[in-house]
Amino acid sequence: MTSGWQFWIDRGGTFTDVVARRPDGALVTHKLLSENPRQYPDAALQGIRELLDLDATAPMSAELIDSVKMGTTVATNALLERAGEPTVFVTTRGFADALRIGYQARPNLFALDIELPEMLYSEVVEVDERVSASGEVIVALDLESVRRDLGRVRADGYDSVAIAFMHGYRYSENEAAVAALARDLGFGQVSVSHEVSPLMKLVSRGDTTVVDAYLSPILRRYVDQVDAELCPDGVGPKLMFMQSNGGLTDAHQFQGRDALLSGPAGGVVGMVRTAVAAGFDRLIGFDMGGTSTDVSHFAGELERTHETQVAGVRVRAPMINIHTVAAGGGSILHFDGSRMRVGPDSAGADPGPACYGNGGPLAITDCNVLLGKLQPNYFPAVFGPSGDQRLDDKVVRAKFDALAAEISAASGVEQTVESVAAGFLTIAVENMANAIKKISVQRGYDVTSYTLVCFGGAGGQHACLVADRLGITRVHLHPHAGVLSAVGIGLADIRHVADQTVELALTNAALAALDDRWQGLEIQGRAAVAKQGVAASHITVTRRLGLRYEGSDTALLVDAGALVDVVSAFEATHSARFGFVSDRPLTIESMQVETVGTSDGDGEIGASIKGSEPEAALTPHQVTMAGQRVSTPFFERSAVAVGNPIDGPAVLIEPTGTTVVEPGWQASVLPNSDLVLERTVPLPDRTAVGTTVDPVQLEIFNNLFMNIAEQMGVVLENTAASVNIKERLDFSCAIFDPTGDLIANAPHMPVHLGSMSESIKSIIGQNPTMQPGDVYVMNAPYNGGTHLPDITVIKPVFNEASTSINFYVASRGHHADVGGTVPGSAPANSTSVDEEGILLDNELLVVDGRF
Repeated sequence: MTSGWQFWIDRGGTFTDVVARRPDGALVTHKLLSENPRQYPDAALQGIRELLDLDATAPMSAELIDSVKMGTTVATNALLERAGEPTVFVTTRGFADALRIGYQARPNLFALDIELPEMLYSEVVEVDERVSASGEVIVALDLESVRRDLGRVRADGYDSVAIAFMHGYRYSENEAAVAALARDLGFGQVSVSHEVSPLMKLVSRGDTTVVDAYLSPILRRYVDQVDAELCPDGVGPKLMFMQSNGGLTDAHQFQGRDALLSGPAGGVVGMVRTAVAAGFDRLIGFDMGGTSTDVSHFAGELERTHETQVAGVRVRAPMINIHTVAAGGGSILHFDGSRMRVGPDSAGADPGPACYGNGGPLAITDCNVLLGKLQPNYFPAVFGPSGDQRLDDKVVRAKFDALAAEISAASGVEQTVESVAAGFLTIAVENMANAIKKISVQRGYDVTSYTLVCFGGAGGQHACLVADRLGITRVHLHPHAGVLSAVGIGLADIRHVADQTVELALTNAALAALDDRWQGLEIQGRAAVAKQGVAASHITVTRRLGLRYEGSDTALLVDAGALVDVVSAFEATHSARFGFVSDRPLTIESMQVETVGTSDGDGEIGASIKGSEPEAALTPHQVTMAGQRVSTPFFERSAVAVGNPIDGPAVLIEPTGTTVVEPGWQASVLPNSDLVLERTVPLPDRTAVGTTVDPVQLEIFNNLFMNIAEQMGVVLENTAASVNIKERLDFSCAIFDPTGDLIANAPHMPVHLGSMSESIKSIIGQNPTMQPGDVYVMNAPYNGGTHLPDITVIKPVFNEASTSINFYVASRGHHADVGGTVPGSAPANSTSVDEEGILLDNELLVVDGRF
């Protein structure tokens, strides 16, 4: 029992979900469009007003509300739309273009007209200062010239500044002095790299600092707007926001760098808290909304990434590891004359899919309407231009009639509207399954033993189909699965994550030398959490080390401890992720302290126990599943009884979502009201794909093969020691058929891929008796090579019986030097290939899996 209402809010790209706990402890949920300017200015505040039954002008009394916890897309939208605060970037003289140059990565390799992402800063101030990597002062800081330059940009109207100097992460005195000067000059937002991202690498550190300066003022204005409405007289409820790292923070400490995954992080927390409570501990999160699908992995602890790219901007800050694919309920359906595609563009909330009645295009949601899985009678009348209509299934059928006729004419194969809708749905499911592979299979996890935790407004419609594509046989859906991100925000703990660069060889002496630094980070974390009202007895601290092989660029986080334990944990993680371990020395790249303030129980969700009476089905409807249109029972999920499983095909409906139980699956309700779907009939064997042109199969296999090649590239990039590979991405990966012809390639270097097939055919011709585990290396330009620094590694992949080769995989990467007469192995005056360096042709590099 509480004295007032508690609100947990997730403002997504299409819908805003509100979960409210009333003073009597009961939970109520509400869902409304995130953008509806004709009806209200802000969806989160409107949701609170509607649940409190307040009109637009009535003040919110402080006695009504205890707390508001929110995840928001305000920062993400500002970044995507480049609508943040005009920002000045302050850096060491000579490095004004460092962030623009970046790492030479090519975002769209095959684009003829390359459009680089727009930089977030609009002015650069170069400062006369320079400190070496060892702390030697090369150029002393000239504060007077800095004062003059900052005064000029301040007079031009700039109010936000981002400061990042060379080696400022370690030697921060110059950054601190310039930051103090900027505050004295009246800048409202001053972001400093040694505070925002105290880690190596100027580019990512600088980008993160600029992001913080660019977005923090926008967040502050939004916080002030919400605060003003919740606290009209200056006194009101506790307002907290969800951070990208999976923890809550006080609204006035919410910073731009921590806001980019604010809402999705709540979904992961909600998934973990609810599924673990139900007895499941190895989880794949599947959060499908209107605009996109977020997938995540859990095997005992929240997984985070420490460097990611959002809207073309590198951000180096701890974030929940979430992979997003543009396949949501609003993903638009396309046919280009030969292939059927889904997304990546979305119909959004306005106009929305065709069924919304606002003139929108056909989207994934329309597929489920056409197939009968979504019935208009079970949806509220909130659609159409006036917001008072139900889903429009008539316009959906009319649009699919036209599309089916177009596809039939182009392919020469008669298509029904049901087969077209099912085909698009299959493509979308394949895209979502491939996204899950990126955060699981690609990282060494066998997902067949996992539970698929499904949530988001559209997740339940596709859960069984996605699980089947991955070989998963169990799906978990919480009673509030449709609004689980909001639930997760309510259940989340307060978190503070602090990182610090180390760069020491891993030894017992190095571990002992970190003791004082551990203490400093822990004191900082405890103070930050205690400041938000958490008692010392509710605060826990975890220490982690970021380790990498010497020469490598990929650090893995492991729990801090004794040397032998740290090494063992690193090798186990590296082997699972990349498939091998090395005898190279280990380096401590960074240290991390995570401080958690646990809640006092106000986030726990009680569950009502269902009765044991058999449930009564609603009116059955004709639904197309597994290629068959059959009369399918519909049930109110709240009426489904414990101990009375429901066999598919069936559809369960509830206010915040629809769950489709496909044929061969069974739905059961647990005593805590959670819903579990289990495959009870084994999947039928897949039939061979015929030779008839099929736009659906063409797209599916294109995506599958491309996904394999991309996974090859990720492993190569993450395990490489060469800057050419790990930063310039000067490599290519591809798959070839048994004759050496190209099947699929990742979007890597065109010059590599054009001739690589000839290299495969050369190896095939010279090795008629290859064996499993053999790997060949070559760079001969006479046999498909490019120039000698481009070295190709080729591996045959055998069938399970090891009797025949199914296909070949190959990777080609540029090496800085292969022993030519000049550095770089590309002499301009060479007359013989021998002058370029070593020539490799049909060399056996690995035999039976051993070098």
